[in-house]
Amino acid sequence: MPRANAHFFTGNYAPLTEEHDIAALAIDGAIPLELSGTLYRVGPSPQHAPRDDNYHWFSGDGMVHAFHIDGGKVAYRNRWARTPKWQLEHEAGRALFGSFGNPATSDPAVIGHNSGTANTSMLWHGGRLFALEESHQPFELDAFTLASKGHQSFGDRLTTRCTAHPKHDPHSGELHFFAYSPDGPGTPGMRYGVMDSQCEVTELQAFDAPYASMAHDFMLTRGHVLFPVMPLTTSVERAMRGLPLLAWEADKRTHVGVMRRGAAVDTMRWFETEACHMFHVMNAWDEGDTVVALVMQSDTAPGLPDAQGRPGDPHAMAARLCRWTFDLAGTGTGFRREYLDDLVGEFPRIDERFAGSRTRYGFYACHATARARGDAESVLFDSLARFDLETGERHLHTLPPGDVVSEPVFVPRAPHADEGDGWLLAVVWREQTRRSDLIVLDAQDLRAAPVATARLPHRVPFGFHGNWRPNA
Repeated sequence: MPRANAHFFTGNYAPLTEEHDIAALAIDGAIPLELSGTLYRVGPSPQHAPRDDNYHWFSGDGMVHAFHIDGGKVAYRNRWARTPKWQLEHEAGRALFGSFGNPATSDPAVIGHNSGTANTSMLWHGGRLFALEESHQPFELDAFTLASKGHQSFGDRLTTRCTAHPKHDPHSGELHFFAYSPDGPGTPGMRYGVMDSQCEVTELQAFDAPYASMAHDFMLTRGHVLFPVMPLTTSVERAMRGLPLLAWEADKRTHVGVMRRGAAVDTMRWFETEACHMFHVMNAWDEGDTVVALVMQSDTAPGLPDAQGRPGDPHAMAARLCRWTFDLAGTGTGFRREYLDDLVGEFPRIDERFAGSRTRYGFYACHATARARGDAESVLFDSLARFDLETGERHLHTLPPGDVVSEPVFVPRAPHADEGDGWLLAVVWREQTRRSDLIVLDAQDLRAAPVATARLPHRVPFGFHGNWRPNA
């Protein structure tokens, strides 16, 4: 058990050590018959105690949880993503890799081996299921059994790391993706690519960022692609001195590269502002000669130290919904930032049928009660929010005290339903009973009780992201 960050091994952060197959979960209420498909969620569930004191939640082995929904019933299955790292440590019966694959704390026998965890996000594209983690290639799994199929290079076109947040264009069917430091941790390069609807890579370009930064997410509109570079820097040299591989350097500025889709990377225009951070994008779109992006912005990077390893100010780490506006007609390099909501929140989602176009509704997890707001940078959220971007009106669904809700995933009521007409799916940790539920909410009436609740007999550890795969 590590001395530092020990809370990542307590409560519902603690790993789940069993894999389950449950044919039918108990249900309160009624699962809508129109709701037919699978919700996949992924998060860290380390199979062994870590080697070093600097273990971080972000670096645990990925475990995928699948809720198969059809005919008013919910089946459940969970499996570890059996990555090369997982396989080596499973055979050894102990941890071999340091946190984030840090060579300074890894067993010498695995230096240079694949340290991927496949623990961050889920992707359904081209009839294939992938677990994603931004330091390695996409990791493929069977959509029903969750059997591991391994990291994929897509015809040797994608041979380095890939973002955990690729963007699907609902109009073209393409998938846009990027990578930071594709030549290795601490290098300032970036890579941008496009994959068609059959998982064939059709475009791949490389460029240099202002400095080596952890860029977790990016933006895509109908006409542009935007790459944020923020002062959450990466440095192997720093890590080899026992300091953080990832650290906040407040003296650097935040930069955003804006490029027209289909253009060459040497036409990219860089904008900049004072140091600020965002992990996740809600949506982005073109508006005349401007580009608008909705992000969850904080003053510093949540949960991560400065370059000397010192913890940051929790209130500066708290993210809120913010609008970034880029004037492409002007000659300046600055961009405008404006907070839209005062609640601390994260994990923003939209009706993905409208990704890259102007949207009216956004959804996210947030702190809505006084108890939750007291822990400003915490990702243990007690509420889900539906925000109307036209009126500024916000509706909340708040859980009982002590319960924690995951990122919401929107599912439309029908293929051609109006924007925001559908359901929100989320996994809830029940503190009193020490287990988890899947809840189904009417996305147009968050203040109402769940339409249905599927009850698990065990818990789903706190995780990151999920996605929906509709049945054919």
